[in-house]
Amino acid sequence: MTAGVHLLWGEDAFLLHEAARELLGDLQAREVDAAQWQGTELQDLATPSMFGEPRTLLITDVKSLSKEAIAEIASYLEAPDPDSTLILSCRTADRGKPPVALVRLVEALGVVRQLQVPRKDLEPWLVKRGRAAGSELTPAAARALVESQGQVPGVLAAALEQLSDAFPGQRITPDLVHQQFRGLGDQKTWDLCDRAFAKDLPGAIRSMRAIEAGGDDPLMVLGGISSRLRDLIRVRELPDRLAPAQVAKAAGLKFDWQARRYQQQAKNFSLAELVRLHGRVTEADRAMKSGATGSVIMPALVTAIASR
Repeated sequence: MTAGVHLLWGEDAFLLHEAARELLGDLQAREVDAAQWQGTELQDLATPSMFGEPRTLLITDVKSLSKEAIAEIASYLEAPDPDSTLILSCRTADRGKPPVALVRLVEALGVVRQLQVPRKDLEPWLVKRGRAAGSELTPAAARALVESQGQVPGVLAAALEQLSDAFPGQRITPDLVHQQFRGLGDQKTWDLCDRAFAKDLPGAIRSMRAIEAGGDDPLMVLGGISSRLRDLIRVRELPDRLAPAQVAKAAGLKFDWQARRYQQQAKNFSLAELVRLHGRVTEADRAMKSGATGSVIMPALVTAIASR
C-alpha cells in the first residue's frame, strides 16, 4: 500500500469496507467513527510507531464530521506524514455525495474513489468474484442469484460465499442456486424471524423450540433467517422517509404490509449489525454442513439476533 490519503464513497457499506481493507492489506489501522471524533486522532499519524510499521487511520461515516474536525483534517493535509495513510470512508444515501470540502481537500494530493456496482454489472461482478474465490459461477446462475437475492452487493457477496461453501469444487448453476435458497416461506420459520428481529427473545426461543419439536431441517430454517436478513439489509439501505409501497418496490417485496413490518424490524439494527449477523449465518451454514449439530448452532444464532 502506498502512503497518502484516500476518500472512499458510495451507497453500499460492504463495498466501502472491502475497499478500505484492500488498501490496508496486512496493516492494522486505527478505526474511528466520525461521530465519536475527539480531536487527537490525527496526532497518531505523525507519531513514530514502536515497531516501525506505517501509521494508518481509517475514519468512517465522514459525513458526520464537524466543521472543526474537517478543519483539523485540512490542517494535517497541509503537510501530511509521507509514511502514513489516512482513509476517509463516506457512505451516502439516495444518490448523495460526500462533503464537498473533503473532496476538494483530498483531490489536491490523494485519491477520491466512488464505489458502486451498477445493476448491469452485477452479474459479471459475481462471476468474477466467484472465479477469484475458486468457484465457477455460470452467468445464468449469477442472474438467478440477483433475481432471488436482490441487488445489494454485500448481500450478494454473502450469498455467493454460502454457495461456494455448500458446493465446493462444483460448477454453480441456477439449479444449485434454487436448491440452496429454497423453502424460505415456511410459516414456522416466518414466525421465528418475526419474533427474533422484533427483539422478542422469549417469543423467538418458543418458536425455535416448536421448530425443533417438529423435526424441521435446521438448514432450511437457517435459509429462512438468511432470506429475512437480506430483505432487512435492503430495507435498511433505503431512506427512512419512503412510503411502504415505495419500499416494497425498491426492496423487491411482494406486499406493502411486509415492507412496513420490515421497516420496523430493520430499525432495531444498524446496517453494520445486520451485515455482521449475515456473516454469522454464513458461519452457521458452514458449521452445520461440516457436521455441527443444529440444536446447538441455531439457538445461539437466534439469541444473538433477538437479544437487546
